[in-house]
Amino acid sequence: MTASIVGWAHTPFGKLDSETVESLVIRVTTDALGDAGISAADVDEIVLGHFNAGFSPQDFTASLVLQADPQLRFKPATRVENACATGSAAVHQAVKSIAAKAAKIVLVVGVEQMTRTPGPEIGRNLLRASYLPEDGDTPAGFAGVFGKIAQAYFQKYGDQSDALAMIAAKNHHNGVANPYAQLRKDLGYAFCRAEGEKNPFVAGPLKRTDCSLVSDGAAALVIADAETAKSMGKAVNIKATAHAQDFLPMSKRNILDFEGCSVAWQRALQSAGVELSDLSFVETHDCFTVAELIEYEAMGLTAKGQGARAIKEGWTQKDGKLPINPSGGLKAKGHPIGATGVSMHVLSAMQLLGQAPEGMQIKNAKLAGIFNMGGAAVANYVSLLEPVK
Repeated sequence: MTASIVGWAHTPFGKLDSETVESLVIRVTTDALGDAGISAADVDEIVLGHFNAGFSPQDFTASLVLQADPQLRFKPATRVENACATGSAAVHQAVKSIAAKAAKIVLVVGVEQMTRTPGPEIGRNLLRASYLPEDGDTPAGFAGVFGKIAQAYFQKYGDQSDALAMIAAKNHHNGVANPYAQLRKDLGYAFCRAEGEKNPFVAGPLKRTDCSLVSDGAAALVIADAETAKSMGKAVNIKATAHAQDFLPMSKRNILDFEGCSVAWQRALQSAGVELSDLSFVETHDCFTVAELIEYEAMGLTAKGQGARAIKEGWTQKDGKLPINPSGGLKAKGHPIGATGVSMHVLSAMQLLGQAPEGMQIKNAKLAGIFNMGGAAVANYVSLLEPVK
């Protein structure tokens, strides 16, 4: 362990018409520095996670962080991007800088504004996270890519519509307690399971309730080296990180195995010297319900083809043996691409210090697992967090 989270900030996720990418960045930067109890002058490096891909006309956004405070001027600032795992890519970059002793305090910001973009354009932008020579003409955009994955899974392992609806219902139920969540409504299993006017099929067997939300939002972290963290008001250790990048074309791999996800989990657990069963909870990347289902298998919670068992037997509920997405996940919380991975780290840190909102807090949370995924299991990031003892 070389780095600790010592401060954070998080906007609500949703349709934030009064905000811009710039205003969101400034807001969470100011709040995170205040939460950590440091000044902008104390920051050694800035890492901004921002996917964009056409959502914002303002590209080249790393220096927008400097708008928050003149004392950030001339600090090294870099924008990183790795599709839907952009936020975790930013966090991991900060950890690397600290491990290399290139910085003692790194400010990490994740941001996205998606809702001002017209619907068809949103689909085209998101589809850029797939391999265009193969998937560029997929109907329903990125949802269509995961619709094909769900269809293939159903063909191999049987119809899993019940399990997908249970995952959606679980995450929406959890999201009610999350004040940052975009959709704080307990939709219930029956609504998520039934196709209808308010829940139509979107792609293959995936209905609207199987798809994460289009969102605006931002989150930020202050990450410090272990020695500096000792003098801070609070600290959550980043116990292990792992990143496994896979082939972009789905044709070059067995897409039902999410092998990059498995590799990242195995590396992180081995690095930390722990087992999956040691985790108190997991925040995982449920961009679509079928992704969470396959991730149960890839992380080693169930055998291949048996992911439905984890949700049907209650393992992944907030009071189950491994709560998954107590925040409501991307399904309820929303998925502003560049902010998602940073948000996962913020909410996990809050859980570990017993500071999660009432109703969302996991009892006696001691070790958190985070899985953030870019594309269809292409960019795979795992972080393990624990409170400073």
